[in-house]
Amino acid sequence: MIKFTIITLFQEALEPYLNTSMMWKAVDKGLAEFEFVNLRDFGLGPHKSVDDTPYGGGDGMLLRCEPVFNAIESVKAKDPAAKVIIPTPVGEIWNQEKAREFADTNIHYIILCPHYEGYDERILSIVDYKISLGKFVLTGGELPALVIIDSIVRLIPGVLGGENSALIESFSDGDNLEYPQYTKPYDFRGMKVPDVLLSGNHGEVDKWREEHSK
Repeated sequence: MIKFTIITLFQEALEPYLNTSMMWKAVDKGLAEFEFVNLRDFGLGPHKSVDDTPYGGGDGMLLRCEPVFNAIESVKAKDPAAKVIIPTPVGEIWNQEKAREFADTNIHYIILCPHYEGYDERILSIVDYKISLGKFVLTGGELPALVIIDSIVRLIPGVLGGENSALIESFSDGDNLEYPQYTKPYDFRGMKVPDVLLSGNHGEVDKWREEHSK
């Protein structure tokens, strides 16, 4: 089983997705577990502050070290082997190969969801994996956390319906793309299913699919 502890200020943004469809199925079958830690619980002062202005000036606010370290350490106190993930533009680009590597382990992952303008750089000293989804910026770490979790959980054996569902899809082998697929009706507004797929010749079907996966 893979466990995810998500440290966030906006648990309500994550719960609907993680309680739905394949994510719910993974939990129901005991293949994955999700828990939340409210970063605000580790905030400072009467207002439970978790951010402050950056040294040197500049716009926006940065996550402070103390709340983040304390939140992560509270989880690690129960499971010292847990690995910390942070979605960040400076991280390694996430891809299907990395998702498969993470799915092949039974590790407890802690995902920190950054917010505001960014985070104090010293927070990276407690992070194991810096992950980027691409060359763009989002308002918070919740969406990247969901993308990372979904891409891992769906690869856990027993989550998807078909035995080979995750083996023949796009990016399952480097940069391959999954072959085109069709279902009924045969003729829709003049667009017909390729005849080879109705031929019953599995060798020719496999050849056609291989050619169209390149």
